[in-house]
Amino acid sequence: MALIRNLEHFPSKNHINFMAYCSVSPLNQPAADRSIKFINRQTEVGRGMLFEYVGDDHVGSRFHKNFAQLLKTSPDNISMTTNTSEAISMVANGYPFEPGDEVISYINEYPANHYPWVLQAKKRGVHLTLLSDVAPPQEERPYCGAIPEAMAKGWSFDELQSRITPRTKVIAVSHVQFTNGFAANLEQLGQLCKSHGIDLVIDAAQGLGCLPIYPEQYGISCIASAGWKWLLGPTGTGVMYTSPEFRDKIEITMTGADQMKQDTEYLDHTWNPHTCGRKFEYSTVSYGLLDGLSSGIEKVFLPNSVESIRDHNFEMQELALQHLDFSKYQPVVHIPAHRSGILALIPKLSTANQISTTLDQQNIIVTPRDGYLRFAPHLCSTEDEIIRAVDALNAIQ
Repeated sequence: MALIRNLEHFPSKNHINFMAYCSVSPLNQPAADRSIKFINRQTEVGRGMLFEYVGDDHVGSRFHKNFAQLLKTSPDNISMTTNTSEAISMVANGYPFEPGDEVISYINEYPANHYPWVLQAKKRGVHLTLLSDVAPPQEERPYCGAIPEAMAKGWSFDELQSRITPRTKVIAVSHVQFTNGFAANLEQLGQLCKSHGIDLVIDAAQGLGCLPIYPEQYGISCIASAGWKWLLGPTGTGVMYTSPEFRDKIEITMTGADQMKQDTEYLDHTWNPHTCGRKFEYSTVSYGLLDGLSSGIEKVFLPNSVESIRDHNFEMQELALQHLDFSKYQPVVHIPAHRSGILALIPKLSTANQISTTLDQQNIIVTPRDGYLRFAPHLCSTEDEIIRAVDALNAIQ
């Protein structure tokens, strides 16, 4: 399927060459328009605007439906959240751990999928096993060299298998590591977890919107993601998927009126929480922003297959590699099973921070992390933008 895009959805392209969609991304126009419409109606009519969003136009219903289509699941398995940390904290705090139970994660994991499990170790006697940092397999190309010892690399599936015990309850990792773009093989990981009866909890902030993630097909118990990276949505928005079996395990640790089936019958204090994804929608959220995120999914992402977006992004990376000066940059190119939207570059003549600052002055945006320079085009990136960005990289002395 060819990539379908309307470049008018991306007004940022008029003044910046953005190659950092793994960071805080420019907001797409459909998302902005929908959020502004909501805010304007609140300005004009206050609470009355909520009664305009009913039926198929209800904020929550649209959100659940659109993300269910993106993830190939049921709307009942989708929850509106504000960020990845909130989502993973709710499931970690509510998970039925016993002292001595084990969680396996990665030593250089992003904090959103690290601290919630550290908290379980501190408060509930859970043992947190952290996988070693090891160099991932790479493409056999002339410009792929060794990653310096001090820089984050990735983790080994073989080591993960060896660390599983009868007490292992959860494996919690990112789909894509934020430093150098190492992607977990979710199908392989899901099969492993299913064979051991382990729950797989994925931080998808660096994958959702860029790479296929189908939790029911892969055997994933929980997916949490921010909305403002590859999903091109507003900051302060997020989404969570939970399987029905996993959701039933999780005790409620955050609660409020919106969680209860009696809806606006606020003096009916019956304990009757939703059992679908609304179980985690405990109170008032930023409806306008979440409706904007949902609209961006509907207008920008769903007209495409995720596979076509992935293929486009990889084509843009390949174009960048064709023009890159390898005497100045060492790219980290992962094998297909571990490739992602992030093309990480190791600068040879300067630092990633210095290069990022220099390019900022030319309105070319890339981001440094842990010594890497992250080059991350997306579905709206054009060949001309790629070549101009790489030419600017090559010109830095």
